[in-house]
Parts: sequence; C-alpha cells; structure tokens
Amino acid sequence: MKKVCVIGGGVWGTALGLLLAKKGLTVNIWAREKEVVRAINKKNENSLYLPGVRLPAGVRAFEEPGGALEGAELIVNGVPTQFIRRVFSSLKKNIGREVLLVSVSKGVETGTLKTPCSILKEILGREVCLLSGPSFAAEVAAEKPTAVTVSGRGKKERLLIQKTFSAPYFRVYEHDDLIGAEIGGAVKNVIAIASGMCEGLDLGKNARAALITRGLNEMTRLGRKMGAKGITFSGLSGLGDLFLTCTSSLSRNYTVGFRLGRGEKIGRILSGMKSVAEGVETSLSAMKLSRKLGVEMPITRQVYLVLYRGKNPSAAVGELMARSLKPEFD
Repeated sequence: MKKVCVIGGGVWGTALGLLLAKKGLTVNIWAREKEVVRAINKKNENSLYLPGVRLPAGVRAFEEPGGALEGAELIVNGVPTQFIRRVFSSLKKNIGREVLLVSVSKGVETGTLKTPCSILKEILGREVCLLSGPSFAAEVAAEKPTAVTVSGRGKKERLLIQKTFSAPYFRVYEHDDLIGAEIGGAVKNVIAIASGMCEGLDLGKNARAALITRGLNEMTRLGRKMGAKGITFSGLSGLGDLFLTCTSSLSRNYTVGFRLGRGEKIGRILSGMKSVAEGVETSLSAMKLSRKLGVEMPITRQVYLVLYRGKNPSAAVGELMARSLKPEFD
C-alpha cells in the first residue's frame, strides 16, 4: 500500500496521516476548512487542530475531494459521526470499488441510530473496518507508546490495516467484533462527560471510579443487546478507551463535563470548541437506543437530561445515588 486519503482534517485524522507518512506512504488529507489546507501545504502543519507538530512532505491537503481521493488505496474516515452521511454521499462517485476503508469516528447517528461503519456500508455498499482504542492524537503524534485495535468482519482486511498502521510506538491488535467496538467507542464519550461532571463537582475519586465501572456495565449491556461479545468491552476499544477518556483533561468530552460541573451552560461550552465532542450528540442517540431496545442506562439518561433538559448536574448525581437497591450483576 502506497497512497492513503484521510477524509477529515481534524486532530485525529491529521495524527494518523502523520503516522502513515512517517512509514513512507503518500497521504492526502481532504479538509473542509480552507485554513487547514493552506497551513498543511504552506507550513507543513495543521495549526488549527495539531499546532506545533511538523508534518512530512508526504502529507498534502486538498479543498476538493476528487484530487485527494485520486489513486488512494486506503481511505481513513475521520469525519464526525453526524456529518458522515452528508460527506460520503457526495464523495461516493470518487471512491473506487477496490479501495480499503477504515473509520476512526465514534458515535451513533441521531436520526437512524446507526454507527459510523453502518452508515458507510449503507452509502458505499461494502464492509468497513474500525480503528479504535485509548489514543489521544497529540500523544500519537509525539510517538508515545499506544495500543489500539482494528475490528471488522473481514480477516484479510483487518490484517492489512493492522500491518499498515503498526509502528514501533503504535501497536495494533485485531478482532472481529465490529459492533462491540463501535458501541464501546460511542458510549464511552457519554460516560466521559459524566466523569468530567464528577470532577467539576469535586465529588472525589471514589465517585469517579464507581461511575467508570457502572458506565462500563451500561455499554456492555447495550452492546450485548445489539449482538456484541461481552469480552470486547474488557479490551482496548472498551475499558481501555473508557478509562483514558474518563480520566484526562485532554479528552474533549471529559472537559465538557467538567465545565458543566463548574456551572457553565452547554451552549457556551460548545460555542468555544474547535473540535466536536461526540458524546453530546451520542447521549441523545444512546438514550433513543436504550428505549428502543429496553436496556437500562441510568448514567446515560442523566447525562442526556443535563445536556438536553437543563437538569442541574448535582441533582443528576443525587438521582443516581437514590436509585432502588439491586444486585451488582444482572
């Protein structure tokens, strides 16, 4: 594999483009922001999303998707979940039948309740793999040791993606539970908002540990109801990603929750953010899924009520603690 196209010039897409370029691949990035395209091509830097990180000459950016996609053997989807359908519906005519597809987006589409790989499969008519796990883009760009996993239904495709992305500082595992990995990656962002609220309210480490553990329980219940394997949620795309996102201010979703806990309003928080906090939209989608499938998700429900119904975060915590007593395990 020699040429890759990254769709989406955000922080994660840029970091992965950097990783692949260091391995000798030609990387084209399609970005909607003109300032991102100009900065990458003129300064070899994505100064909007990944400032201070120099990109190799093998990374080029494009305003028009046709040029970015020309000759690509691998497409990396880094578009936020709620925009995937619109973006890829317009790109479909430029994507060849033999191109390998891997998504790094996390979430659930609010209207259809579909995951990113399901949306892409519907539009493009083929299977898509997912690269997921505990991986802050800035640390990958700095070559900090990182481990992730690629999931998908095709063994051949998984192994090729595993080999393509693996580097001395970036270890890639593989497995076949795509829906489990996608649900883990989506719901962990909702739990991260709740974790941030815990910290913002100064509730202590006991509360945060309990919340992360019960959050893992929620994502596992939902995933298994959707056909996922329970063991997936103990892995990198489940517990690994959940722990990282729930415990660091580098997480956009954790930061949203922290600021909510400090008393800020969600509109003001989001208006000042450059990147998308996927957990905000996913809390709505996950609530709809839990109702549709009959899966109890009390933490997700309280995050939804804070974000969309203006509930006070302290009141949300109180309601969680006052729930009726029950066994720990279903």
